[in-house]
Amino acid sequence: MSAKSLLAKKVLVTGGAGFIGSHLCERLVARGDDVICVDNFFTGSKANVAHLLKAQNFELMRHDVTFPLYVEVDEIYNLACPASPVHYQYDPVQTTKTSVHGAINMLGLAKRTQAKILQASTSEVYGDPEIHPQPESYRGSVNPIGPRACYDEGKRCAETLFFDYFRQHKLNIRVCRIFNTYGPRMHPNDGRVVSNFIVQALQNEPVTLYGDGQQTRSFCFVDDLVEAMIRLMDAPDDVTGPINLGNPGEFTIRELAEKVIAKTGSTSKISLKPLPADDPMQRCPDIRLAKEKLGWTPGIDLDAGLDRTIAYFRGIL
Repeated sequence: MSAKSLLAKKVLVTGGAGFIGSHLCERLVARGDDVICVDNFFTGSKANVAHLLKAQNFELMRHDVTFPLYVEVDEIYNLACPASPVHYQYDPVQTTKTSVHGAINMLGLAKRTQAKILQASTSEVYGDPEIHPQPESYRGSVNPIGPRACYDEGKRCAETLFFDYFRQHKLNIRVCRIFNTYGPRMHPNDGRVVSNFIVQALQNEPVTLYGDGQQTRSFCFVDDLVEAMIRLMDAPDDVTGPINLGNPGEFTIRELAEKVIAKTGSTSKISLKPLPADDPMQRCPDIRLAKEKLGWTPGIDLDAGLDRTIAYFRGIL
Protein backbone atom coordinates (compact mmCIF):
# COMPACT_ATOMS: atom_id res chain seq x y z
CA MET A 1 0.00 0.00 0.00
CA SER A 2 1.40 3.40 -0.96
CA ALA A 3 2.08 6.16 1.57
CA LYS A 4 -0.46 8.31 -0.29
CA SER A 5 -3.30 5.79 0.16
CA LEU A 6 -2.46 5.49 3.87
CA LEU A 7 -2.71 9.27 4.26
CA ALA A 8 -5.78 9.83 2.06
CA LYS A 9 -8.66 11.38 3.97
CA LYS A 10 -12.05 9.71 3.96
CA VAL A 11 -14.51 12.44 3.03
CA LEU A 12 -18.31 12.25 3.03
CA VAL A 13 -20.23 14.67 0.80
CA THR A 14 -23.99 14.71 1.37
CA GLY A 15 -25.95 16.05 -1.59
CA GLY A 16 -22.86 15.07 -3.56
CA ALA A 17 -24.70 14.36 -6.82
CA GLY A 18 -26.20 17.87 -6.87
CA PHE A 19 -24.97 20.92 -8.74
CA ILE A 20 -22.39 22.17 -6.20
CA GLY A 21 -21.83 18.77 -4.59
CA SER A 22 -20.73 17.11 -7.84
CA HIS A 23 -18.12 19.82 -8.48
CA LEU A 24 -16.88 19.42 -4.89
CA CYS A 25 -16.63 15.62 -5.25
CA GLU A 26 -14.68 16.09 -8.49
CA ARG A 27 -12.12 18.35 -6.78
CA LEU A 28 -11.74 16.04 -3.75
CA VAL A 29 -11.32 12.93 -5.93
CA ALA A 30 -8.71 14.75 -8.06
CA ARG A 31 -6.63 15.59 -5.00
CA GLY A 32 -6.64 11.96 -3.84
CA ASP A 33 -9.22 11.88 -1.02
CA ASP A 34 -11.42 8.81 -0.61
CA VAL A 35 -14.85 10.28 -1.33
CA ILE A 36 -18.23 8.87 -0.34
CA CYS A 37 -20.94 10.73 -2.23
CA VAL A 38 -24.40 10.43 -0.63
CA ASP A 39 -27.58 11.61 -2.35
CA ASN A 40 -31.28 10.68 -2.43
CA PHE A 41 -31.50 12.00 -6.04
CA PHE A 42 -34.48 14.29 -5.36
CA THR A 43 -32.67 17.14 -7.14
CA GLY A 44 -29.24 15.55 -7.63
CA SER A 45 -28.49 13.34 -10.62
CA LYS A 46 -26.30 10.29 -11.19
CA ALA A 47 -25.31 11.90 -14.49
CA ASN A 48 -23.52 14.67 -12.53
CA VAL A 49 -21.07 12.15 -11.03
CA ALA A 50 -21.13 9.36 -13.65
CA HIS A 51 -17.64 10.32 -14.83
CA LEU A 52 -16.30 9.76 -11.28
CA LEU A 53 -17.63 6.20 -10.91
CA LYS A 54 -14.55 4.71 -12.58
CA ALA A 55 -12.26 6.32 -9.97
CA GLN A 56 -11.10 3.90 -7.27
CA ASN A 57 -11.37 6.61 -4.61
CA PHE A 58 -15.04 7.45 -5.31
CA GLU A 59 -18.15 5.71 -4.00
CA LEU A 60 -21.78 6.65 -4.69
CA MET A 61 -24.48 5.79 -2.15
CA ARG A 62 -28.23 6.40 -2.36
CA HIS A 63 -29.27 7.62 1.08
CA ASP A 64 -31.54 10.26 2.62
CA VAL A 65 -29.85 12.28 5.39
CA THR A 66 -33.09 12.43 7.39
CA PHE A 67 -32.08 8.86 8.40
CA PRO A 68 -28.86 8.07 10.31
CA LEU A 69 -25.81 6.96 8.36
CA TYR A 70 -23.07 4.69 9.70
CA VAL A 71 -19.73 5.13 7.91
CA GLU A 72 -16.17 5.88 9.04
CA VAL A 73 -14.97 9.28 7.83
CA ASP A 74 -12.49 12.06 8.62
CA GLU A 75 -14.45 14.96 7.11
CA ILE A 76 -18.08 15.67 6.27
CA TYR A 77 -19.40 18.30 3.86
CA ASN A 78 -23.13 18.59 4.54
CA LEU A 79 -24.72 19.97 1.35
CA ALA A 80 -27.91 17.88 1.30
CA CYS A 81 -31.01 20.05 0.76
CA PRO A 82 -32.94 21.26 -2.29
CA ALA A 83 -31.74 24.84 -2.77
CA SER A 84 -34.06 26.43 -5.33
CA PRO A 85 -37.56 27.69 -4.45
CA VAL A 86 -39.33 25.50 -7.03
CA HIS A 87 -37.79 22.38 -5.43
CA TYR A 88 -37.77 23.29 -1.73
CA GLN A 89 -41.38 24.55 -1.88
CA TYR A 90 -42.57 21.32 -3.57
CA ASP A 91 -42.46 19.49 -0.21
CA PRO A 92 -41.76 22.16 2.43
CA VAL A 93 -42.08 19.75 5.40
CA GLN A 94 -39.45 17.45 3.87
CA THR A 95 -37.22 20.49 3.18
CA THR A 96 -37.28 21.44 6.87
CA LYS A 97 -36.63 17.82 7.85
CA THR A 98 -33.67 17.63 5.46
CA SER A 99 -32.09 20.74 6.99
CA VAL A 100 -32.83 19.92 10.65
CA HIS A 101 -32.86 16.11 10.89
CA GLY A 102 -30.06 16.00 8.31
CA ALA A 103 -27.91 18.30 10.44
CA ILE A 104 -28.64 16.26 13.59
CA ASN A 105 -27.73 12.99 11.86
CA MET A 106 -24.53 14.33 10.30
CA LEU A 107 -23.48 16.04 13.54
CA GLY A 108 -24.10 12.74 15.35
CA LEU A 109 -21.89 10.97 12.82
CA ALA A 110 -19.18 13.62 13.22
CA LYS A 111 -19.35 13.26 17.00
CA ARG A 112 -18.99 9.47 16.82
CA THR A 113 -16.11 9.50 14.31
CA GLN A 114 -14.49 12.75 15.58
CA ALA A 115 -14.73 14.09 12.01
CA LYS A 116 -14.49 17.71 10.93
CA ILE A 117 -17.86 18.83 9.58
CA LEU A 118 -18.83 21.69 7.28
CA GLN A 119 -22.37 22.98 6.92
CA ALA A 120 -23.41 24.50 3.59
CA SER A 121 -25.67 27.25 4.87
CA THR A 122 -27.10 30.01 2.73
CA SER A 123 -27.43 33.74 2.23
CA GLU A 124 -31.17 33.09 2.72
CA VAL A 125 -30.52 33.23 6.49
CA TYR A 126 -30.38 37.02 5.98
CA GLY A 127 -33.92 37.07 4.52
CA ASP A 128 -34.82 40.38 2.84
CA PRO A 129 -31.84 42.29 4.27
CA GLU A 130 -31.97 45.77 5.80
CA ILE A 131 -28.14 46.03 5.69
CA HIS A 132 -26.16 46.08 2.44
CA PRO A 133 -23.87 44.30 1.71
CA GLN A 134 -24.56 41.60 4.30
CA PRO A 135 -21.82 40.92 6.90
CA GLU A 136 -21.82 37.72 8.97
CA SER A 137 -22.73 39.74 12.08
CA TYR A 138 -26.10 40.71 10.54
CA ARG A 139 -28.88 38.59 12.07
CA GLY A 140 -31.28 38.84 9.18
CA SER A 141 -34.88 39.77 8.44
CA VAL A 142 -36.68 36.49 7.82
CA ASN A 143 -40.41 35.75 7.68
CA PRO A 144 -40.71 32.56 9.81
CA ILE A 145 -44.14 31.63 8.39
CA GLY A 146 -43.73 32.56 4.71
CA PRO A 147 -43.50 30.20 1.71
CA ARG A 148 -39.68 30.35 1.78
CA ALA A 149 -39.40 29.70 5.54
CA CYS A 150 -39.00 25.92 5.16
CA TYR A 151 -35.59 26.62 3.61
CA ASP A 152 -34.61 29.89 5.36
CA GLU A 153 -35.53 28.74 8.86
CA GLY A 154 -34.38 25.17 8.22
CA LYS A 155 -30.90 26.47 7.41
CA ARG A 156 -30.97 28.90 10.36
CA CYS A 157 -31.86 26.01 12.69
CA ALA A 158 -29.04 23.91 11.20
CA GLU A 159 -26.58 26.70 12.03
CA THR A 160 -27.94 26.74 15.60
CA LEU A 161 -27.38 22.98 15.90
CA PHE A 162 -23.83 23.25 14.56
CA PHE A 163 -22.86 25.88 17.12
CA ASP A 164 -24.59 24.00 19.94
CA TYR A 165 -22.63 20.83 19.05
CA PHE A 166 -19.50 22.99 18.94
CA ARG A 167 -20.15 24.42 22.42
CA GLN A 168 -21.60 21.29 24.04
CA HIS A 169 -19.53 18.51 22.42
CA LYS A 170 -16.40 20.45 21.25
CA LEU A 171 -17.10 19.35 17.69
CA ASN A 172 -14.81 20.68 14.93
CA ILE A 173 -17.32 22.65 12.83
CA ARG A 174 -17.29 24.98 9.81
CA VAL A 175 -20.30 26.97 8.58
CA CYS A 176 -20.36 28.79 5.24
CA ARG A 177 -23.18 30.97 3.96
CA ILE A 178 -23.38 30.45 0.20
CA PHE A 179 -24.62 33.29 -2.01
CA ASN A 180 -26.00 32.85 -5.56
CA THR A 181 -23.85 30.29 -7.36
CA TYR A 182 -24.08 29.22 -11.01
CA GLY A 183 -22.26 27.08 -13.53
CA PRO A 184 -22.39 23.80 -15.46
CA ARG A 185 -24.67 21.06 -14.01
CA MET A 186 -27.29 23.50 -12.75
CA HIS A 187 -30.69 21.82 -13.03
CA PRO A 188 -32.40 23.26 -16.17
CA ASN A 189 -35.78 23.43 -14.38
CA ASP A 190 -34.65 24.61 -10.95
CA GLY A 191 -36.29 28.02 -11.27
CA ARG A 192 -33.06 29.88 -10.48
CA VAL A 193 -32.46 33.09 -12.34
CA VAL A 194 -29.28 32.14 -14.26
CA SER A 195 -30.54 28.76 -15.50
CA ASN A 196 -34.03 30.20 -16.19
CA PHE A 197 -32.66 33.01 -18.34
CA ILE A 198 -30.22 30.79 -20.26
CA VAL A 199 -32.80 28.07 -21.01
CA GLN A 200 -35.42 30.65 -22.08
CA ALA A 201 -32.92 32.55 -24.23
CA LEU A 202 -31.55 29.43 -25.95
CA GLN A 203 -35.12 28.42 -26.84
CA ASN A 204 -35.95 32.00 -27.99
CA GLU A 205 -38.78 32.15 -25.44
CA PRO A 206 -39.67 35.29 -23.43
CA VAL A 207 -37.11 35.87 -20.64
CA THR A 208 -39.14 36.18 -17.45
CA LEU A 209 -38.33 39.04 -15.05
CA TYR A 210 -40.14 39.27 -11.72
CA GLY A 211 -40.98 42.78 -10.53
CA ASP A 212 -39.24 45.55 -12.48
CA GLY A 213 -35.91 43.70 -12.65
CA GLN A 214 -34.14 46.28 -10.51
CA GLN A 215 -33.58 43.84 -7.62
CA THR A 216 -29.89 42.94 -7.36
CA ARG A 217 -27.95 39.71 -6.97
CA SER A 218 -24.29 38.75 -6.94
CA PHE A 219 -23.26 35.65 -8.88
CA CYS A 220 -20.38 33.34 -7.95
CA PHE A 221 -19.07 30.76 -10.42
CA VAL A 222 -19.14 27.25 -8.96
CA ASP A 223 -15.36 26.64 -9.31
CA ASP A 224 -14.66 29.68 -7.13
CA LEU A 225 -17.15 28.52 -4.52
CA VAL A 226 -15.74 24.98 -4.32
CA GLU A 227 -12.23 26.40 -3.86
CA ALA A 228 -13.50 28.49 -0.92
CA MET A 229 -15.31 25.54 0.70
CA ILE A 230 -12.17 23.39 0.56
CA ARG A 231 -10.10 26.24 1.99
CA LEU A 232 -12.60 26.60 4.84
CA MET A 233 -12.44 22.88 5.63
CA ASP A 234 -8.62 23.01 5.56
CA ALA A 235 -8.41 26.20 7.66
CA PRO A 236 -7.19 26.24 11.30
CA ASP A 237 -9.67 24.81 13.82
CA ASP A 238 -10.55 28.25 15.25
CA VAL A 239 -12.09 29.25 11.89
CA THR A 240 -15.61 27.98 12.54
CA GLY A 241 -17.48 30.66 10.58
CA PRO A 242 -20.16 31.48 9.77
CA ILE A 243 -18.37 32.88 6.75
CA ASN A 244 -19.91 34.40 3.62
CA LEU A 245 -18.90 32.79 0.32
CA GLY A 246 -19.98 34.58 -2.84
CA ASN A 247 -18.94 37.09 -5.46
CA PRO A 248 -19.48 40.71 -4.32
CA GLY A 249 -19.93 41.93 -7.92
CA GLU A 250 -23.53 43.15 -7.94
CA PHE A 251 -25.88 43.22 -10.94
CA THR A 252 -29.55 43.97 -11.40
CA ILE A 253 -31.66 41.06 -12.64
CA ARG A 254 -32.46 43.10 -15.75
CA GLU A 255 -28.72 43.50 -16.49
CA LEU A 256 -28.29 39.74 -16.19
CA ALA A 257 -31.22 39.10 -18.56
CA GLU A 258 -29.80 41.50 -21.15
CA LYS A 259 -26.32 39.88 -20.88
CA VAL A 260 -27.73 36.39 -21.39
CA ILE A 261 -29.83 37.44 -24.40
CA ALA A 262 -26.79 39.10 -25.98
CA LYS A 263 -24.42 36.18 -25.29
CA THR A 264 -26.82 33.55 -26.66
CA GLY A 265 -27.69 35.58 -29.76
CA SER A 266 -31.32 35.06 -28.81
CA THR A 267 -34.42 36.69 -30.27
CA SER A 268 -36.06 36.55 -26.81
CA LYS A 269 -37.86 39.59 -25.40
CA ILE A 270 -38.09 40.43 -21.68
CA SER A 271 -41.44 39.59 -20.02
CA LEU A 272 -42.40 41.14 -16.65
CA LYS A 273 -44.28 39.20 -13.96
CA PRO A 274 -45.26 40.01 -10.33
CA LEU A 275 -42.57 39.62 -7.67
CA PRO A 276 -42.99 36.43 -5.56
CA ALA A 277 -43.63 36.68 -1.79
CA ASP A 278 -40.57 37.38 0.40
CA ASP A 279 -38.23 37.66 -2.60
CA PRO A 280 -35.33 39.84 -1.37
CA MET A 281 -34.62 43.12 -3.22
CA GLN A 282 -30.87 43.09 -2.56
CA ARG A 283 -28.43 40.26 -1.99
CA CYS A 284 -24.69 40.84 -1.91
CA PRO A 285 -22.01 39.33 0.34
CA ASP A 286 -19.50 41.18 2.46
CA ILE A 287 -16.53 38.80 1.96
CA ARG A 288 -13.92 40.55 4.10
CA LEU A 289 -13.85 37.58 6.49
CA ALA A 290 -13.25 35.08 3.66
CA LYS A 291 -10.39 37.26 2.36
CA GLU A 292 -8.84 37.52 5.83
CA LYS A 293 -9.31 33.93 7.08
CA LEU A 294 -9.11 31.94 3.84
CA GLY A 295 -7.06 34.21 1.57
CA TRP A 296 -9.89 33.78 -0.92
CA THR A 297 -11.50 36.06 -3.48
CA PRO A 298 -13.48 34.85 -6.50
CA GLY A 299 -11.46 34.91 -9.71
CA ILE A 300 -14.02 34.20 -12.45
CA ASP A 301 -16.08 37.19 -13.55
CA LEU A 302 -19.70 37.03 -14.69
CA ASP A 303 -18.90 37.22 -18.42
CA ALA A 304 -16.44 34.30 -18.32
CA GLY A 305 -18.71 32.24 -16.06
CA LEU A 306 -21.78 32.84 -18.22
CA ASP A 307 -19.89 31.75 -21.35
CA ARG A 308 -19.05 28.39 -19.72
CA THR A 309 -22.56 27.96 -18.34
CA ILE A 310 -24.25 28.79 -21.66
CA ALA A 311 -21.95 26.26 -23.42
CA TYR A 312 -23.07 23.59 -20.93
CA PHE A 313 -26.78 24.31 -21.48
CA ARG A 314 -26.34 24.32 -25.27
CA GLY A 315 -24.93 20.80 -24.88
CA ILE A 316 -27.82 19.41 -22.82
CA LEU A 317 -30.69 21.19 -24.59
